[in-house]
Amino acid sequence: MATMKFLCDSKRCIECNGCVTACKNENEHALEWGIQRRRVVTIHDGERGEASISVACMHCSDAPCMAVCPADCFYRTEDGVILHNKDKCIGCGYCLYACPFGAPQFKKNGAFGSRGKMDKCTFCSGGPEENHSEAERAKYGSNRIAEGKLPMCAELCATKALLAGDAEVVSNVFRERVAYRGADNAAWK
Repeated sequence: MATMKFLCDSKRCIECNGCVTACKNENEHALEWGIQRRRVVTIHDGERGEASISVACMHCSDAPCMAVCPADCFYRTEDGVILHNKDKCIGCGYCLYACPFGAPQFKKNGAFGSRGKMDKCTFCSGGPEENHSEAERAKYGSNRIAEGKLPMCAELCATKALLAGDAEVVSNVFRERVAYRGADNAAWK
């Protein structure tokens, strides 16, 4: 099976927030007020060297959220996607503090400290409920992976800065881009 990953090419991202909007529209039934599964982060905004990247759950190979969860609500699919079971989540917030990408989200309404159930990017692959069921869509959003499609955020990226899919294919595409641009314009500069 393929290992699914995201990669954002900072040289192509134009901070249009199309990926954010695509995610919200595709998963609108599952997202509570204040939940934003994907966001665009810009460094050196308005200055020389400005760069933007689209950030969400990176579905880590050694996911720290899985390691710290006392309720064991996280699991890895055959595709390497890190998903969670909202029915098991106790809202402790350990995953939020462990994640270097800030992917776990908690609803913003209500009293301070009443976190509720955690939400995060699902790579548009649903949740533990039956594929394409109403329960799955209501709790976790779209299941495009079961349909053989890529996540909506990557599909609708106008500049194709946000790459998603098999990690090996994504790495090869990015490697070709960097080689074409030359080392002077490499993504890590």
